[in-house]
Amino acid sequence: MTLVDRFLDYVKFDTQSDELTNLTPSTPGQMIFAQYLQKELEKMGLEDISLDENGYLMATLPANIDKEVPTVGFIAHLDTSPDMSGRHVNPRIVSDYDGENITLNEKEGIILSPDEFPELRNYIGQNLIVTDGTTLLGADDKAGIAEIVSAVAYLQEHPEIKHGKIRIAFNPDEEIGLGAHKFDVERFGCDFAYTMDGGEVGELEYENFNAAVAKITVKGRNVHPGYAKHKMINSLRVAGQLMLMLPRWETPEHTEGYEGFYHLVGVEGTVESTTLTYIIRDHDRARFESRKKEIEHLVRKINQEFPGCCTAEIKDQYYNMREKIEPVMHIIDIALQAMRDAGVTPKVQPIRGGTDGAQLSFKGLPCPNIFAGGLNFHGRYEFVPIPSMEKARDVIVQIARLVAEK
Repeated sequence: MTLVDRFLDYVKFDTQSDELTNLTPSTPGQMIFAQYLQKELEKMGLEDISLDENGYLMATLPANIDKEVPTVGFIAHLDTSPDMSGRHVNPRIVSDYDGENITLNEKEGIILSPDEFPELRNYIGQNLIVTDGTTLLGADDKAGIAEIVSAVAYLQEHPEIKHGKIRIAFNPDEEIGLGAHKFDVERFGCDFAYTMDGGEVGELEYENFNAAVAKITVKGRNVHPGYAKHKMINSLRVAGQLMLMLPRWETPEHTEGYEGFYHLVGVEGTVESTTLTYIIRDHDRARFESRKKEIEHLVRKINQEFPGCCTAEIKDQYYNMREKIEPVMHIIDIALQAMRDAGVTPKVQPIRGGTDGAQLSFKGLPCPNIFAGGLNFHGRYEFVPIPSMEKARDVIVQIARLVAEK
């Protein structure tokens, strides 16, 4: 089975995660997909295959070299984003992309246009896999899974490429921030690992946001509006007042690179009670802590005007993995060399988001992130160039070779 065949096969599985179920995996489709992969790995003859009750699948490609070398791992996630349906994904291949508009769905008038997505022009002449405009594609992260499995198959077919013990793992619920929570690092047994979960070809990431979520609750007082003067406290209006107190330009739509932000992701309210949900992000730990304190400061200011009406619950989600990667920068050097050996120009950049690798790094498994090749994740305009997936597979092979050589 080719890399492309695997990918087209994998995206048929509906594996959207769901943060409301409080289960692991959060949806049954992820376990169904994991069981399918387990059978595939068994047919390939891998060893130490395990699938636990939480949907964490692990396996081993044994070393084919006598000397002792570090054990390296490769990781990808089973789930797709809850942001858009992943059911009945109907992908198609656009051959020799010509740089013009791609009609995803003629009936619905859904167009993938280089005017709106100029990165398309970087892939003129390549074969692209696109959606039919009604679902996401699932390259995040089924491209990563297909690349890892295909790299293992390639190493099996080419025993002349010497490598040490290689461990692979596929985990659930990355898209809802829980992918690493029940990941058994000790059982995985690697010296270091790489998540195959980045975007366009060449990306290598070992810096990510520090992240927290803030739930701000505003309690109001509901009185008949005809007799409400000096009595009513409209929680919706008070919540709106608080929203306007946060810096206008420190939001996702106004920031890039290392710039952090406050992002309002949900509002639920009535006159009686309103809840605001923010995510807080910053690469710099000191600025991250300052942002959390700013939320608390604004809550205190609101309470000066409306005593006792406002509370905030702030929870950290994950931290910048850089502090865990810097002591072992040789694993970045290996990845950089592997990319060059595979004919890829590295693009080292910070992740403006999170990754399972960040949490795994803090659990004792240094784990930077490598490109999987897809673009426009989490929506109907998602696509993946086939050569990018092939390059990701080749990078995995080269990492295995370099670890054995070094």
